[in-house]
Amino acid sequence: MRKMRAIRTSVFLLAIVFAITSLAHATVFSQLHGIVHDPQHRPLPGAHIAVRAAHSALTFTVDTDADGAFTLPSIPLGDYVVTVTHAGFATLQQAVTLAGDSALTLHLQLQIASISQSVTVEGVPISADPSSVTPTTLISRIDIAQTPGADRTNSLAMVTDYVPGAYITHDMLHMRGGHQLSWLIDGVEVPGTNIASNIGPQIDPKDIDTLQVDRGSYSADLGDRTYGIFDVLPRTGFERSRDAELVLSAGSFDQTNAQLSLGDHTEKFAWYASLNGNRSNYGLQPAIAQPIHDAENGYGGFASLIYNHDPANQLRYITQLRTDYYQIPYDPNSSDWENQLYNSSGLRDGQHETDSYGTFTWLHTFSPQTTAQLSPFYHFNRSNYQPSPSDDPTSTTANQTGLYSGLQASASTVIARNTLSAGLYGYAQHEDDLFAVAFNDQSDANFSVNPIVLAGVEEAFIDDNYKPTSWLTLTGGERQSHLSGAFTEDAIYPRIGIALQIPKLNWVFRAFYGHFYQPPPLTSITGPALAFAQNNQDSYVPLHGERDEEHQFGVQIPFRGWLLDADTFETRARNFLDHNNIGESSIFIPITVQGALIQAWELTLRSPHLWRIGQAHLSYSNQIAQQIGPITGGLVCAGASQLPTDPCYVAPGYSALDHDQRNTLNLGFNGNLPYGIFASFNIYYGSGFSNGDQDPPSPYSGPYLPSHTTADLALGRDFGERFTLSVSALNVANTRVLLDNSLTFGGFHFNDPRQLYAELRYRFKF
Repeated sequence: MRKMRAIRTSVFLLAIVFAITSLAHATVFSQLHGIVHDPQHRPLPGAHIAVRAAHSALTFTVDTDADGAFTLPSIPLGDYVVTVTHAGFATLQQAVTLAGDSALTLHLQLQIASISQSVTVEGVPISADPSSVTPTTLISRIDIAQTPGADRTNSLAMVTDYVPGAYITHDMLHMRGGHQLSWLIDGVEVPGTNIASNIGPQIDPKDIDTLQVDRGSYSADLGDRTYGIFDVLPRTGFERSRDAELVLSAGSFDQTNAQLSLGDHTEKFAWYASLNGNRSNYGLQPAIAQPIHDAENGYGGFASLIYNHDPANQLRYITQLRTDYYQIPYDPNSSDWENQLYNSSGLRDGQHETDSYGTFTWLHTFSPQTTAQLSPFYHFNRSNYQPSPSDDPTSTTANQTGLYSGLQASASTVIARNTLSAGLYGYAQHEDDLFAVAFNDQSDANFSVNPIVLAGVEEAFIDDNYKPTSWLTLTGGERQSHLSGAFTEDAIYPRIGIALQIPKLNWVFRAFYGHFYQPPPLTSITGPALAFAQNNQDSYVPLHGERDEEHQFGVQIPFRGWLLDADTFETRARNFLDHNNIGESSIFIPITVQGALIQAWELTLRSPHLWRIGQAHLSYSNQIAQQIGPITGGLVCAGASQLPTDPCYVAPGYSALDHDQRNTLNLGFNGNLPYGIFASFNIYYGSGFSNGDQDPPSPYSGPYLPSHTTADLALGRDFGERFTLSVSALNVANTRVLLDNSLTFGGFHFNDPRQLYAELRYRFKF
């Protein structure tokens, strides 16, 4: 019956989505509007507008109408140069930065041409959309290539170095105090609910053209992952003309990272494909300062196809397949104080991960004001934790396989001063989870369970972006979510915002208030596994969705091409999604906690993209992430909890989450030197994560673990058009501290050791 309901749900969703394909819009695209006028502010009809990507051959063209206005309704996010030409006037160039799901308006003034027909170039880009209420960080492929360590296959430095409040602890990316983060590939959300079991990132950084990171305050069309959304515009082939690139690296811990990528384009068609492989004797954060049993390896492929059938229709297909293996590190000295709290000396475990997705998009332009998108997608994800048969006291296996298939369709049209959008998103999920325990200490009978769970998510939204004047933007929308499976849940939540631009100063003040619903993981424990939990004063309660309330205030201050962005926010969560280990094992499963409160203020500072000697960046977060109440879903304590002596007792009031870090700072610079030399650095400071073991034998008695500072450096040079050689040093001073003492993937976690490696890039024609 569940399977039939899931099939009927998918068919019904498919019919609805096809019925509204005339209303579609992809968040990876933005709209560009403009008015061209002469020095006397008279409109210039017939001016030719060419918008060219800063780092590729992707170009859009349009002519101004009788009122001197133009509109380009669907431009991918990134950096562009707008060129305006008109007979009798000097050519004008304006650099702009476009964020996804935004609408930017330019006022372009042409000067009367001189005899020499000189070209006027404005080198200061517009760094942000003054109509957006969402704090956004854009990272280009140039940033990724130059930032130390950012272009390695399993690296997330492109996020942690540029985005405030983002860091890696217990081998997982955390942001704004939470775990649930969405990845959008080419504007299509790739669903995934197994946050407690996967380590590998969603995409190889070398395959990214532009990454847009949105931090809360989303309009209704941007989903429900409260803490962060990563919108990836991958390489397309428009930046290449039968060009190939081979990337090879080698360094400490016998690490190597290789990729071969090829791409080409014609007037209507572009393609890009890559193959990659990596291995190292250092993978996960080690249980002690010296990595032991910590090798990793992986390989994968990526492909992007774009076909512009005509000016009104574009077809896009993105696909990836990747597999990774990680050894689980351990502490070999059974007398260490760490092993007195959690003995990992007997572990010899490993984890295999496989991930594959495909998204197909049809983008249709009805008019300069209305676009349409339809995107079917699939996602396959498997995490297979394999223990050593001799693990003591238990050998625990967890093999989770999730298969998702669904559709995304949405809409955007401009009516008067309103930019309206509406659409649907939904998927059916098939979850197959194997869980087995062998009791090597003979304390219980071995068991194995393999529950299969079916579920579906259906969401609909409507959103309006209203500009009563050029300096004021009002946003309002509503998103409806429906989860069907072992139980059903519904949520209909509003989101409202305001952005106010101060004339002449161009400062933008923004405010937002909204609610979010995040569908839960489908993890289930049944049969002998449930009986074992109940015998140990535990029980299992199905996980319900997290419900969040967020308000945020912020300001953007541009000054001569620099952009300072500051914000403060508060997120209140019910059924806060977290994770916990299963007994004395390094396997951990998702749980929900009664509530959480995250409060912070953030700051980012970026120099101009066209600054001659390079670009500086700074990100800072002052944050407190707290939880309150008992565990409400997953493995819960089944006993009474009124007395402090009871094992199930939960102290009243708020306490720090295990990944809470009060202060996080990144300061970096990507510099360009003479003779084709480039140099980059990033300095990271963390004030220390919350301390979960304050009693002896732990040497740390305070509420937080030690602060830590690391520095990363990179130096390289271009040798002609074909070769680039660089050397990188990560954590140059080899500063080692205990990051956290949560029992996940091998026990405690120290920060990354010093790593030195060299990288060679070779470009050639094929």
